Amino acid sequence: VQLLTGRDFWTTWPIERIGLRRILVSDGPSGVRGELWDERDPSLNLPSATALAAAWDPDVARRYGAAAAVEARRKGVDVVLGPTINLHRSPLGGRHFEAFSEDPVLTGELAAAYVTGVQDNGVGATPKHYVANDFETERFTADVRADERTLREVYLLAFEKAVTEARAWVVMSAYNAVNGATVTENELLETPLNSEWGFDGVVISDWTAVRSLQSARASQDLAMPGPDGPWGEALVAAVRDGEIAEAVVDRKVLRILTLAERVGALAGSPPAEPVWVEDGVAFAREAAAEGTVLLENRGELPWDAAALRKVAVIGNNASAARTQGGGSATVVPESTVSPLDGLRAALPGVDVGYSVGAVVQSGVAELPLPQLTNPVTGTPGLRARFLTEDGTELFGEDRRASDLVYFGGDAPIGPAATYELSTRWTPADSGTVRLGFALVGRAQLYVDGELLIEDTLTPVGTDLGAAFLSPPTASAEVRLTAGTPLDVRLVLDLGDRVGFTPAPCRCGWAPS
Repeated sequence: VQLLTGRDFWTTWPIERIGLRRILVSDGPSGVRGELWDERDPSLNLPSATALAAAWDPDVARRYGAAAAVEARRKGVDVVLGPTINLHRSPLGGRHFEAFSEDPVLTGELAAAYVTGVQDNGVGATPKHYVANDFETERFTADVRADERTLREVYLLAFEKAVTEARAWVVMSAYNAVNGATVTENELLETPLNSEWGFDGVVISDWTAVRSLQSARASQDLAMPGPDGPWGEALVAAVRDGEIAEAVVDRKVLRILTLAERVGALAGSPPAEPVWVEDGVAFAREAAAEGTVLLENRGELPWDAAALRKVAVIGNNASAARTQGGGSATVVPESTVSPLDGLRAALPGVDVGYSVGAVVQSGVAELPLPQLTNPVTGTPGLRARFLTEDGTELFGEDRRASDLVYFGGDAPIGPAATYELSTRWTPADSGTVRLGFALVGRAQLYVDGELLIEDTLTPVGTDLGAAFLSPPTASAEVRLTAGTPLDVRLVLDLGDRVGFTPAPCRCGWAPS
C-alpha cells in the first residue's frame, strides 16, 4: 500500500529488498524542469504546445517528445508529466498554452506522436488531464456534464490514440468531476481507458486530486504527492475489513512495478538509451519557426537590412521576452533572446528604437541578470542568505536570477528566521519604474539602505497552487539613472510567514 502514495512531491517510494529505486517525475510539457526549480540547473525551453500544433506536423511533435526525453534523462527524470492534451474550449482557459488545439482530432494525432517520441527514448509520457479538464475557474470542484457522444467524440477522442497507438505508460487523472463523479473516483478510468483502449500503465493523480478512500476502489493507481494522503493506513484497514479486495491493491502495485521496469527503476531493467537525439536548442528554434504562421505579407517581408534606416519596436514583451505561459509548466532556460535584442542583432547599423507601449505584465518581472552584481563575488547575480534570529548565517548561496523558488534542495527553510536576497542593480536605461517583490508573507525591500516597501502579502482565495505560482505583489516607484547602481536588498520574515513561503520569492520590476 505504501507504493500507492508518493514518497514526496516528485518521487515514489523505493524498496531496496526488491531492487526498486524511486521513480522521479517532473513537470513539462514544453521542456523538463527536473527535481529542483533552479536557474543553476537550466532546462531546454521548447515552444508552447499551441505553437507546436500550429505546425500541423506529427513528425515535429515526435521530435519534440524525443527532445523532452533527452532532457529528462539528463536530469535523472523517469516520467515527464506531459503532454497536456485538454482542449481549447474557451479563450478564458488559463492553461491553453500547454495544450495543442480546440480540435480533438489534431490534438489526438499530435499527442500520440509526442508520446511516441518520449517513450522511444526510454522515458514515460503522461497524457493529462484525463478528462474534460479544459478550464481553470473552479477547476477543483467543477462538474462537467456531457452525454456519451460528446464525451467520446470530443473529450475522450483527444486522449485515445495516445493510449491505443502510442501506448502511453502513464495517464494523469484530473481534479474535476464528470457527470457527478470526481475523475479520480470515476468509472471513466476503467471504461474506456482500460477495458476498451487496453491501457496497462499507471493512472497518476493530479496533485491532491485524490481526496478520499473511494478513489482506491476505482482504477486510480497512484496518489500524488506524498507522503500523506487519504489512502495509507485507511486503505490497509479497508482491505483487512474486506471493504476493498486485496486484488484491487495488487493490480495497482503491479502497474507501478511495470512502470518501474519500463523506465529502468527496477533491478535487472536498466534505463533505455535514447535512440532519437539531436541538438535541442537547434530543434527548439526549428519548431518555433514551423509553428509561426504568417497570415499576410503585404510586400513587406523579407526585410533588406541594407535598405533600412530606422525600425520602431513597440510592446512590453518585445523587451521582456515571454517565452512561456508560466505556472506548473515553467522551465528555467539558460538564456533567452528578446524580440528587441534579436532584431538589433539581425539589423546591425539600423536605428532600432523601442517604446514599451501598453503594459501587459501583471506584478513584477525578474531583474535582468546582466545588470546585476553579486555583492559577495562581484559576478553577475545575487546573494541569498538564510539567517537565525540573531543574524547568524545558516546557509548562503550565489544565485543567477531574482525569481527564486525554494522547493526541495538543501536550503534550511524550517530553522531559519529570515531570508535575505541582495544585489547591486545597474540599470541600462533611465526613467521611473516600479520596484518590488512577489511572495507570500511579511517582507521589506531596501534600496541603497533606505526602506522602500514593508508589507505583508497573503494569497487571494484558497488555491495553494495559485499562491505558489502567482503570488501577490507589492511595488513602489523608483527613479533610475542609466549606469548608476542601486543596492537592493529584500528581507523576508520566515518566523511569521503565511502559508508555505519562501517558495516562491521574486524581487523584480515593472514599468511605471
